[in-house]
Amino acid sequence: MEFEGTVRPRARTGLHEVLAAGILTASNAPGVYALGPVFERVVGACANLLTRFGTGDKPELLRFPPVMDQEILVKNGYFVGFPHLAGCIHSFVGDEEDHQRLIEKIYCDEPIGDEFKSTSCVMPPAACYPLYPVVAARGAVAEAGALFDVESYCFRREPSDDPTRMQTFRMREYVRIGQASEVTSFRDQWLQRGRTIVATLGLAGEIAAANDPFFGSRGNALGANQLARGLKYEMLVAIKSADKPTACMSFNYHETHFAGIWDIRLSDGALAHTACVGFGMERLALALFATHGVDVSQWPREVREALWTA
Repeated sequence: MEFEGTVRPRARTGLHEVLAAGILTASNAPGVYALGPVFERVVGACANLLTRFGTGDKPELLRFPPVMDQEILVKNGYFVGFPHLAGCIHSFVGDEEDHQRLIEKIYCDEPIGDEFKSTSCVMPPAACYPLYPVVAARGAVAEAGALFDVESYCFRREPSDDPTRMQTFRMREYVRIGQASEVTSFRDQWLQRGRTIVATLGLAGEIAAANDPFFGSRGNALGANQLARGLKYEMLVAIKSADKPTACMSFNYHETHFAGIWDIRLSDGALAHTACVGFGMERLALALFATHGVDVSQWPREVREALWTA
């Protein structure tokens, strides 16, 4: 589904050129990259731009670490819907004898997984996941609702040599909690802001209905339901190609899903509705390099001014 005013994206610079220029450096792990100073400069400028778009709404800012309690994923049903993407943290918990066996396996180049056990920590798959228990612990949401500006390093197990499919990445989100009308109005507002941001950055994008990558045959039904009810939209921007654009932003209405899990209630006792708009920071930067080239000084003047002189 396309909205009025959107245009077909097109890419100008190949991702191999981004790597050749040292803007990104591949590591031994597929989908994990070292980020160079130019890349970080662009990501920082994009983050500042998003702040300028959202700061007038006066959100509460929270920055979460790249780990959280496993129970959050359990309660949110993530292991039911997305077990293939989850990242659990394991640690060595053995004694001296176990340690000796571990050393022997290392020297013999044998797998060492048995010596490590799951901890209570996981890596967040989305920046908003650790927010909901924080809000629930505060008690009833104020009559006017609540708005948050959150960010976290996230992880999704999608090993790939494609830089647009990073396993670990930064996600910036604005999250609205309140009545259904307030929450849907918030999402509609950010759909329009998303169009403006893309235009400001000199990118060509389209907004399309989308669904989350639920696992298995049961997941197909969940994804179809999500599409049919218009709960998720994505801003698609050409990075690798115009024919297969990449989602750089998502606009999600959760209804009472998370509020029901965490018992987040409004001042009148009703379950709250929630929505979030998410930005993949690395993907936004890659879209800029793909569209405008690897030499930032040669980017269109309007784009440079929007990023660094506002």
